[in-house]
Amino acid sequence: MYGKKALLILLHKLCGGPPGPRGSPWTRSLRTTERADEGVGRGPGGPPHIVGIVCGIVLLASAAWGADFSGKTALEYTRKAVAFGPRPPASPANLKLQAYIQAQLKLLRCQVSFDTFTASTPIGPVAMRNIIAKFPGTTGRAVAITGHFDTKSMPGSPFVGANDGGTSTGFLLELARTVNSMPHLNDIYLVWFDGEESYGEWSDTNGIYGSRHLAEKWQQDGTLSHLTALINVDMIGDVNLGIMQEGNSSLSLLHMVWQTATELGYGKYFLDEGFATEDDHLPFLNKGVRALDLIDFDYGPNNEYWHTAQDTIDKVSAHSLDVVGNVLVAVLRKLQ
Repeated sequence: MYGKKALLILLHKLCGGPPGPRGSPWTRSLRTTERADEGVGRGPGGPPHIVGIVCGIVLLASAAWGADFSGKTALEYTRKAVAFGPRPPASPANLKLQAYIQAQLKLLRCQVSFDTFTASTPIGPVAMRNIIAKFPGTTGRAVAITGHFDTKSMPGSPFVGANDGGTSTGFLLELARTVNSMPHLNDIYLVWFDGEESYGEWSDTNGIYGSRHLAEKWQQDGTLSHLTALINVDMIGDVNLGIMQEGNSSLSLLHMVWQTATELGYGKYFLDEGFATEDDHLPFLNKGVRALDLIDFDYGPNNEYWHTAQDTIDKVSAHSLDVVGNVLVAVLRKLQ
């Protein structure tokens, strides 16, 4: 019997796949990847009645694996998050977004918990809270998908972080809906981090407050020893999507994700270059967890939208969220 991965590959070949190449100079340099993706998304290649029948069979078989990830729905969740406005930790908008995330999770079959703490920051003590949704499995092993929901404190700037904080929030909410009806053997943790952003200049002690706190807590309570993989998502909604190969990430996990993207016809969105960043995966990586950061750090011309008032909802794309979502759902199945 076909697995979901094979079904998706067959579906892409028969029924049309993702749109053509993005416009970033990075992608234009990936000639090998683009050649491998040539023809994807050009429509059916056989008699219409046969293609229609086969596509119907594939879709029905695929449905048996549970709900499909919807980039359109993820974008709507993102839009709701952004509508609260700037969301630095402990701000009224941050607290309203926390309540919204909790309300959505209450509709699902997951165990919701909180990691509440007070962070010592350059502006003084700040109350922060991570939100954790656990979808229990049976193996004793666990996989975590994480991202942050806060935005950088930028007094005087209407920074709403549509891509930087907004898309990771919306993405995780849609992934929660998908995982809710997806068979899985391992525990699956979805984590919304607070306090990813620094106050002023980034340093080892100023930034990734939420992930640093949870990594320590999970090490103390034993959760960390059950984690077989952690994948963090950040800035993954760029209209011109290009996920870089983040230099601090675990190579085995990076290779699995890149291979899965290629199998699904999305190889052109996962670049063959990148550099090291400090993000929410790092505290777990430093404690021995196999961890990966998925980030598009080429946001706008010369990255000019990052941490500016230009990071607005019109700069993000349902298709980009769909690409990352479909890849990570397939990766979650491989990790079972």
